[in-house]
Amino acid sequence: MQTVPFATSFMPTPVFQPQLGRSVTIDQAASLLGVSRRTIYYRIREGRLLTVRTIGGSQRVLVSSLDAARA
Repeated sequence: MQTVPFATSFMPTPVFQPQLGRSVTIDQAASLLGVSRRTIYYRIREGRLLTVRTIGGSQRVLVSSLDAARA
């Protein structure tokens, strides 16, 4: 009989995929694109910019999505 370690039998598996890459703050993204912070939030909501959340809860914009937005 195969035993399952106690700690892993009750741990849910993560449903998110961490994004690896360089990121910038909302202010930095607005400066790089030459738009307002509000425009950055609109573009995030529309899905035109990708973000990650830090452990502290801050939202950061992935540089790769900024490059795509500039093109």
